[in-house]
Amino acid sequence: MKPEIIVVTTAYGHQQVGDLGGQRALLPIVADAGADGVEIRRELLTEPELQQLSHLAQAVNEHQLYAFYSVPDALFSENGQLNAQLGRYFQEAEQLGARLLKLSLGHYRPGADISELQTLQQQSAVRLVVENDQTNCGKLEAMAAFFEQSGFTGGMTFDTGNWLWTGDDASAAAHRLARYVSYIHVKAAVPHRDSFRAIALDDADDSWRTLTGLLPGDLPRGIEFPLEGDDLVAVTRHYVDLLREE
Repeated sequence: MKPEIIVVTTAYGHQQVGDLGGQRALLPIVADAGADGVEIRRELLTEPELQQLSHLAQAVNEHQLYAFYSVPDALFSENGQLNAQLGRYFQEAEQLGARLLKLSLGHYRPGADISELQTLQQQSAVRLVVENDQTNCGKLEAMAAFFEQSGFTGGMTFDTGNWLWTGDDASAAAHRLARYVSYIHVKAAVPHRDSFRAIALDDADDSWRTLTGLLPGDLPRGIEFPLEGDDLVAVTRHYVDLLREE
């Protein structure tokens, strides 16, 4: 079974998304490129758009796509408690008709009470997935501690590139965390100044292929690397086809 392919809207760049008229304007591009779904980013939504997520949901459906919803916030606050906005984020995801709600882990502490989260998950059709981000909270040991100890019943978004930022062995992370993964962010990156920067897969080595090969092959794969060019449909289709065939 070939994986479904999701286009992450930030792959087009914040500036270009704005110039095109917002994430809704990307839907024809994503659909014409043959993708299955789109990852809507909260940070790219205006306040009026946040108040009318059902309209965006309708547009997603009209283009025969489905949505994932990414929120640039953490599941756990600095005090080790669940994020107080969690209920709001679930509500927004439901209004968007999203299948998944994605957050980073944040400051998880072993033994943390996640009963409120479990209740939210039981009451919602939206599944929460926790991503390894580029901070110390996204390091392998932190992610493993959460998934192995907390009793969390959602899933993981495995970002293939973010392990570079945290200094972890990505292959070791894949071996240890594969059973928790439900969504793959495909990203390639190279050193840049004192950090890293994401690059298109055609400009990358094969490490992303190696990593995706260590994870279940039927999971949805998200394009989270730069999509640039004069013909955005053609560029997007190229990578949709590439990830679907790998």
